[in-house]
Amino acid sequence: MKKVLAIGYVWPEPNSSAAGSHMLSLLRLFKRQGWEVEFATPSQETEHMIDLSAEGITSKAIELNCDSFDEYITELQPNIVMFDRFMMEEQFGWRVERSCPTALKLLDTEDLQCLRNARHQAVKANRELTKADLYGDLAKREIAAILRCDLSLIISSYEMKLLVDEFKVDPSLIHHLPFMVDLNSLPQKTLNFEERQHFMTIGNFRHAPNWDAVLQLQQIWPKIRKQLPDAELHIYGSYPPPKATALHNPKTGFHIKGWAKDAEEVVESSRVCLAPLRFGAGIKGKLLDAMKVQTPSITSEIGSEGMLPNTDSVWPGAVENDYDDFVAAAVELYTDKDKWLAAQSQCHGLLEECYEQDRLGNGLIEVLTGLDANLESHRLNNFVGSMLKHHTMTSTKYMSQWINEKNKHK
Repeated sequence: MKKVLAIGYVWPEPNSSAAGSHMLSLLRLFKRQGWEVEFATPSQETEHMIDLSAEGITSKAIELNCDSFDEYITELQPNIVMFDRFMMEEQFGWRVERSCPTALKLLDTEDLQCLRNARHQAVKANRELTKADLYGDLAKREIAAILRCDLSLIISSYEMKLLVDEFKVDPSLIHHLPFMVDLNSLPQKTLNFEERQHFMTIGNFRHAPNWDAVLQLQQIWPKIRKQLPDAELHIYGSYPPPKATALHNPKTGFHIKGWAKDAEEVVESSRVCLAPLRFGAGIKGKLLDAMKVQTPSITSEIGSEGMLPNTDSVWPGAVENDYDDFVAAAVELYTDKDKWLAAQSQCHGLLEECYEQDRLGNGLIEVLTGLDANLESHRLNNFVGSMLKHHTMTSTKYMSQWINEKNKHK
């Protein structure tokens, strides 16, 4: 029986974020293989974290910059170690390398944070993205982590192409794995056009692209409301800060709803999902949730990026960057039943083609099995990764040991 250790950036919150949902789907995939799975994280427990024990997954609280992790992983001796985002590989990768050198090292990037950060910087400066934005220190750290690992999971087809074409990452080191959807768990029938009302959006307020989208909706909504005076916009998301709740204004139909216990239920009850995203990376959980319950959506090119099988595919709603066009599409989709039904009809086909759980999961297991059988030669072919382990991990190692010694003498 294989033993998998997932080192998490945070405890999984599948109802709060797409990242939490994706992590849980990976843990469940490993469990379905009959593998032993443990989740460890230095993060504090949260009110919305999932009960991993109910999934048959053990868990462990670990510390940053502490030798106790060495004792822990030496005793555990996992066959596969999966790092949740590159920061966990930076912190624990050298310790895993020292204590479990033959363990297959897997990096779940969730999305390319260097891409998201670069786009954010460009938006804040009100200019186009530049190469200097993309090639910053965050990219150097994230790409280095990808090269040090045996395989990295990349959620978006756009990011796969970016890594190969722009950063020259060898394709053998990355694997395209979008969100995995269990099609059998989806409702056979969803609410019809007449049974649904209002617009909605959803997303963790701590995630910068989501908060920016709320601010954009504050500008867009009055134009929609002017044409649809009885419509409301319901904004859901975990951890709403005071600056978000201050925007709640029932008189204008702008409702900050906060935490949604059942995200799919609130998406299904709405007629249209709105997601005017100006920056970000990966693929967007809110838009995938909309597809799952057959709710048409209107988003930007950033929102739809990497979510369609090819450039000829039809979005289940509309993709508009210009706000006047966004408003026109929202009003039309909300009021024209035939257009709404046509948009809705695109959802299931996209889910089957791009996000079907069994096909994606089996593909990953096949790749991991092949890597495990040829790990030595795979690593020999990754000279740059070996070089980075030699230099970068040594500096990270000594910094961590210095912090550890400093903490002992506090």
